[in-house]
Amino acid sequence: MNFADRLVAAADEYGPLCVGLDPHAGRIPDLFGGDTPDGVEAWGLAMVEVAKGRTGVIKPQSAFYERHGWQGMRALTRILEAARDAGLTVLMDAKRGDIGSTAAGYAAAFLAKDAPFPSDALTVNPYMGLDTLEPHVKAAAENGKGVIVLARTSNPGSADFQSKSLEGAPLFERIVEALAPMIERLKGDSGWSGLMLVTGATGPQEARRLRELAPDALFLVPGYGAQGAGAADAMSGFVRQGDRLCGGVVSASRSVSFPPEAQSASTLGEWRTAIAGAINAAQADLMTAAKR
Repeated sequence: MNFADRLVAAADEYGPLCVGLDPHAGRIPDLFGGDTPDGVEAWGLAMVEVAKGRTGVIKPQSAFYERHGWQGMRALTRILEAARDAGLTVLMDAKRGDIGSTAAGYAAAFLAKDAPFPSDALTVNPYMGLDTLEPHVKAAAENGKGVIVLARTSNPGSADFQSKSLEGAPLFERIVEALAPMIERLKGDSGWSGLMLVTGATGPQEARRLRELAPDALFLVPGYGAQGAGAADAMSGFVRQGDRLCGGVVSASRSVSFPPEAQSASTLGEWRTAIAGAINAAQADLMTAAKR
């Protein structure tokens, strides 16, 4: 099945929440072994188990595993394999961006059929030009995968460059306009494209503008939860289909992976209950906004 169709099906079944698996330094509970490669692996596997059946999509951030060296990347591989076995769609947040054979190497690492870090889609940085995206789009087309391009991100400094005017429009708009042929190439039977756009929940007006420019692109929306944006803003670039809003997934990491109740849990049972409650609450919040 085309990646876009898989993602849409997952959101239809469970809701639009994407659970971020970001093992921040110092946050892995002692229940799992703390901030060590083994602790990260045990925590990640437990997160996959709790997420299964509550969301259809997860998003690991590669940097938090890379900082542990090869042992951290081994942990990431095992977590990705567990996620695949659980039927979860994996969006790998690695923000790769480079030219030619280097870009092809990144694509082989994450998007190839036999990739060592098996992912359904990969975040990429477009600011070196369209040629740096082509190896990723080619691999995605060949293997039923997706490519997630940074458009308007959620960090405060995003306006430093992304909002600068280029020939009468913000740079992020010009980038999305240039992506139109690639968006078309990765379309699925659902009508949505597997070339996703990152558009931060902290910029709802920009998200609505990007929807005008790219009506068929799915959105990955960071900034919901711990970064301060609410559900309505997070889904401002989605479109109404039937009785609810569709068009992508909304990512939450710290608010669902490290809620206070989980951090203070004294048993694995208490921890699982806290994580499940945080995921369920975020999913319900987004579903309520989607049906308004």
